[in-house]
Amino acid sequence: MKIVFMGTPDFAVPTLQKLIKNHEVICVYTRAPKPAGRGQQLLKSPIHQLAEQNGIEVRTPKTLRDANEQAAFKALNADIAVVAAYGLILPREIIEAFELGCVNVHASLLPRWRGAAPIMRAVEAGDAQSGVSIMQVVEALDAGAVYKKVNVPITTATTGGTLHDALASMGADALCEVLAHFHKIKPEPQDESLVTYAAKVSKEEAQLNFSLSAEVLERKIRAFNPFPMAYFEYKGERFKVLKAEVMDRTAPAGTLITDKDSLVITCADKALSISQIQRQGKKPMPIAELLRGFQFENGAVLK
Repeated sequence: MKIVFMGTPDFAVPTLQKLIKNHEVICVYTRAPKPAGRGQQLLKSPIHQLAEQNGIEVRTPKTLRDANEQAAFKALNADIAVVAAYGLILPREIIEAFELGCVNVHASLLPRWRGAAPIMRAVEAGDAQSGVSIMQVVEALDAGAVYKKVNVPITTATTGGTLHDALASMGADALCEVLAHFHKIKPEPQDESLVTYAAKVSKEEAQLNFSLSAEVLERKIRAFNPFPMAYFEYKGERFKVLKAEVMDRTAPAGTLITDKDSLVITCADKALSISQIQRQGKKPMPIAELLRGFQFENGAVLK
């Protein structure tokens, strides 16, 4: 197939890699380079870099609602467009530009978790499983009929990062299977009564609220690892929490219980035993290593 690929972050990389091996990718659309780092130099997206490495034309329009952009897109005369975490809303003129339309690699088991942050929300909610859906693109958000779903369990060791990597790989394989049998697969409409939405994660959500239960906070810690990273503040300094375990301990919510090699923080129900932490400006480390050079005040209560 002649394919136009539309994607931006790391999640989309395995899909583009697989398409390059198995199909003819004639053009890539991605978000424009953004300033990054201390020098604020323009940084090309992972998809932008991969496309250039493979000699594929790259386009970075700010919008696809412009008539000239839509005409340029249609003029590519591809068979199909493939989307994976592109980051721009596609108007009808783009969706219907090619004979076979447009398909999307979505990181959830639709209709659960439509929207911006399906991976983190699935872990945060305590879902037993997640997966990838290969779906038709329509004008409504993630509402198209589904060609194929692939499931993966969410365990007590699953983080947002590990689930992201698993789904990125699974999505690439599932998409290529769908394209290989595209004319034989009849997509199934989603059950609108089962729809949930995965809102974008705000920076404010990453701050741990110890008036919640330890189970809820432990899931947040895993869901927000490696981004945006759950944290608490102590004496004006931010401490990111990478890993914690739920344990039985009773004291007012937010109480620090610490000794030379452990840190426990009580919650509304039970407590969190912090096992991996990152002090502001430092690298992640086991809690015992941090406590060799830094001590929290035993019995202090976090606000």
